[in-house]
Amino acid sequence: MVTNWLAELDGRRITVEVPASSANLGAGYDCLAVALGLTNRIEVEVRGWSRGEIELTVEGEGVDELSEDRDNRCIQGIELALREIRGEIPEGVGWRVEMRNEIPLARGLGSSAAATVAGLVAGNALLGEPLTTADLLRLATKIEGHPDNAAAALLGGFVVSAEIDGAVEALRFDSPRDLRAVLFVPELRLPTADMRAVLPNKVPRADAVSNLTRVALGVAGMAIGRFDLLRVVTVDRLHEQYRAKVFPGLTRLIESAREAGAIGACLSGAGSTVIAFSDSVRTITRIEGAFTAASVDLDLPGRNVVVSPRNTGAHVVGRR
Repeated sequence: MVTNWLAELDGRRITVEVPASSANLGAGYDCLAVALGLTNRIEVEVRGWSRGEIELTVEGEGVDELSEDRDNRCIQGIELALREIRGEIPEGVGWRVEMRNEIPLARGLGSSAAATVAGLVAGNALLGEPLTTADLLRLATKIEGHPDNAAAALLGGFVVSAEIDGAVEALRFDSPRDLRAVLFVPELRLPTADMRAVLPNKVPRADAVSNLTRVALGVAGMAIGRFDLLRVVTVDRLHEQYRAKVFPGLTRLIESAREAGAIGACLSGAGSTVIAFSDSVRTITRIEGAFTAASVDLDLPGRNVVVSPRNTGAHVVGRR
């Protein structure tokens, strides 16, 4: 009976750590992403007979902002995993969720995908991990609508992903040890739905060809360790020029990072964060200075964050 397995889980706790991510990486619209060293650590506790109540506690990013109901992406992930494994969820089951979150919300750093993946991994762990990584990615894509951030959050590293003929494919590459991501994280929030709405239905053929070429070279470069080709892949002609109409400071921020010596710079996801790459301490300092100067000129409050790309994806860090 359904109630039997719920009774066995009552009071069980699973803790999952999942990284932030930056999608698109310039030309790789909806297919490239990299995991980053900002994390959301989420503890999930099963409350078997709580009349379906959900208790959410957040430390760090998202305090008093995240929904304390079944619209919460973490809860959606948990319950979708359980339905996939058991077919249904008993009435009355509730959840206590505690988040220690370093990932800013609505800044193009994959906060939603991280919560979704954390919920799926936790739900899978509660029932002995019968779902494969491919299963988890498929389910995350079902919730998120596209696989790029979810694939990076789940797998870590640089990830190429796509949903093709109903199946989700993802390939990953480890990031080199010395590579760093310099983030300018504005206080400005840019909801993904709004930033997608500004994109045209058709683009010039030359722009499409440019992006195809850059993605091909960039992915081939990552596969053989040529991460200097981030200079190529981070130049976009399909989405950034249109999003710059909503985010006027975008072009200035990207150009300032490139002029400071960044290997590559681009909008992170749908924004508002701008990401630049470097493998030199001196250049990192120059990029931070360039971001700060540009933000002052633009009257765009924000902060610089330097992180390593993260080769470890979502994983269980505790069971009780």
